[in-house]
Amino acid sequence: MLLSFWLILGIFRIDLFDKYWYNFIVFVKLKQAFIKQIANMKIVIAPGAYKIGGPATYTRLLVEYLPLKNIEAEILSFDQVKEFPKIIRHFIFFVKMFIKLLSSDLVLAQDPVSVGLPSLVAAKILRKKMIIRFVGDYAWEQSAQRFGVKDSIDVFQNNKYSFKIEFLRWIQVFVLNHVDKIITPSIYFGELAKKLVNNKDKVIAIYNGIDTSLPVLGHEEARKKLGLNSEEIILFSAGRLVSWKGFELLIDLLPDLLKQNNRYRLMIVGDGPDMSKLRQKVMDLKLEGKVYLVGYLDREDLLVNLQAADIFVLNTGFESFSFQVVEAMYYNIPVITTNVCSLPEVIANNKEGILVDYNNKEQIRKAIEKFLVDTSFRQEIIKNAKKKSAYFSIKKTLDNLFEVLKNL
Repeated sequence: MLLSFWLILGIFRIDLFDKYWYNFIVFVKLKQAFIKQIANMKIVIAPGAYKIGGPATYTRLLVEYLPLKNIEAEILSFDQVKEFPKIIRHFIFFVKMFIKLLSSDLVLAQDPVSVGLPSLVAAKILRKKMIIRFVGDYAWEQSAQRFGVKDSIDVFQNNKYSFKIEFLRWIQVFVLNHVDKIITPSIYFGELAKKLVNNKDKVIAIYNGIDTSLPVLGHEEARKKLGLNSEEIILFSAGRLVSWKGFELLIDLLPDLLKQNNRYRLMIVGDGPDMSKLRQKVMDLKLEGKVYLVGYLDREDLLVNLQAADIFVLNTGFESFSFQVVEAMYYNIPVITTNVCSLPEVIANNKEGILVDYNNKEQIRKAIEKFLVDTSFRQEIIKNAKKKSAYFSIKKTLDNLFEVLKNL
């Protein structure tokens, strides 16, 4: 009942409050215009989580670089309210967002449900603009994590599921249809978003950009810094530890590789709900000392570990846009990843990397062997990938985002 009340209040603006809110907002806007001397615009960025995954990386880059465009950015992460019970945490987030929007121009939410719905209500009450960055199907992700759905994201779009899943899907579609703009990190997700909304024109694809300000250490220097054996063949993977990222199969693959060469090692950077399961698998297969489950690393440390790798492997069944894939391309680490979602937009198979089927152990094994045996092929891939990585610059991302903000 409480959720329904503030949802209706936000979307339809009950007349009883309308005049009060209008006068209050005018006062706030006059005060805001008076005190705002430096920034031309102030936005609230609302990620679902602030530490792990692409949205977290995107948020940190925006906070760092938007001031170059005279845009002040402030973060309100859903992590701040996660300790509260469900529904209550969403209401508290709504209150926090409402307060922040009093002195801000717009909100950029990074998922359509957990932060999207309460942000939309606050934005509608205060008559502020709102952008959703649509980087994944929230209903599908939750169904895979919580409700045992095994279907891919593409299959999910055309099937019907339990009431809880369909309710999450309804909220997602509702929010997407009521925001001012929808930004997607790829053409693939742009097309997916257009299927969910009535106004297709408000969907805009803006590729993510990587930050190249940190120094390039090089392979050997990175290994020395980490104290790693120069003889080891390090397969590197990174991401949120969830089922569709395919880390379990990479661990399963390692014993086969070790039979061919005992120098193979697997390094997985990231944290998430599957950490305990992966640790158990490492113990069950007696791979302690062969598989490194590093956990969360800040960006600088992550990139040092990446540069120490021989091959970057991302066996994922779903990817909105992988910062780590592009960073591997930039740092001259050959990439093996899957031919799903937006990844073929980033990598052309056998030109900038090798694309394989999701969870196909044999294809991944052959791709690893090809990079290690065929050195001329490896160097050609590295050269092409480095060139392609320049297309995904933070400057392009900011320029395109700034155009969207300017024209709202």
